[in-house]
Amino acid sequence: MSAPVADTATMIAGMNPALMPGRWTFRMVTEADLPDCLPNALAVFREEEGLSVLVPARAKEEAMAQITLKVFSSLEGIGLTAAVSTVLAEAGIACNVIAATLHDHVFVPEARAAEAVALLQQRAAREVA
Repeated sequence: MSAPVADTATMIAGMNPALMPGRWTFRMVTEADLPDCLPNALAVFREEEGLSVLVPARAKEEAMAQITLKVFSSLEGIGLTAAVSTVLAEAGIACNVIAATLHDHVFVPEARAAEAVALLQQRAAREVA
């Protein structure tokens, strides 16, 4: 595995956004509900008001799509989230970002996922130019 990238321009240029399979939704659950959610949960976050889980969306439920930024971004890196959220905000696309150890994961409305990936690819290309 290569070293994490911390340089802003390098992270943006190398973000390599990839649309991942699955339909996701954020839900609040109780401690009692957590064991039922965990097998399928992509993420769990404990908030003051309760537990937020990112779980598969039900068939007719509004869903988010996952875009993984394939660059191995450093947790100390500055600017990648700002660049991503700015591009998507300018296009009117809501996004929720989760930073994990190796990659950042962007959740956008399912209906606009392909557009979001294209916009992020364009932003990465501008950084290289």
